[in-house]
Amino acid sequence: MKQSDILIRPFVSEKAMNHISGTPTQKYTDGNKIQFIVHRNADKEQIKAAVEDRFEVKVEKVWTRIQKDGKHAIVKLADGYSAEDVGMRVGIF
Repeated sequence: MKQSDILIRPFVSEKAMNHISGTPTQKYTDGNKIQFIVHRNADKEQIKAAVEDRFEVKVEKVWTRIQKDGKHAIVKLADGYSAEDVGMRVGIF
């Protein structure tokens, strides 16, 4: 699978926006995370490599879950990199 096929689109919701800016919610208090809809067969290592390559950032951790609308990946960026900057590049803001 090509890296260009892994990331389908960014996922935008109120909760996803709270993860980007670091606004505390009930469960999540840390920010600097961005969500994507990804290819269903992509694993965490492939998602990490695709994000690092496409946006020139370092990824600390990747969480995935499968829902009705596709496979979601929550990507936490390493210190020194901003999820808001990545969001600006993909057109979330």
